[in-house]
Amino acid sequence: MAHRKPPSSMWAEAVNMLEQADRLHRQFFTLSQARNRGPTWEPPADVFETETHIVVLVALPGVAADRVKVIIDGTFLAIVGERPMPAPARVRIRRMEIPYGRFERRIELPPGQFEIQESVLADGCLRLSVRKLS
Repeated sequence: MAHRKPPSSMWAEAVNMLEQADRLHRQFFTLSQARNRGPTWEPPADVFETETHIVVLVALPGVAADRVKVIIDGTFLAIVGERPMPAPARVRIRRMEIPYGRFERRIELPPGQFEIQESVLADGCLRLSVRKLS
């Protein structure tokens, strides 16, 4: 079967974008060999603000509550932890799309004073309610 050229440059652009996304994925979601290095991945987060609170949802499927630490660090809310590799140590990895290892997500807070009012990890999402003090 002979291969034909794509009918338009749009197809070529789409393929190029997919290849670029794949390269970025491999670059940012790699396993860390050293335990003392910085985080190896950053979980996605949604942030909502009301008059009295900031609500943060962080996607952390497969992460146990005792492996997550949440702190207010100056003007940032920091979510730090680790998702351990579920596979045995001497296994051949055929495909790995889910990031494992240390993670950190820093979310800039607006000016003011805050306290963490509620922290709940359920259904693979961490839900934080941060109360505005001033």
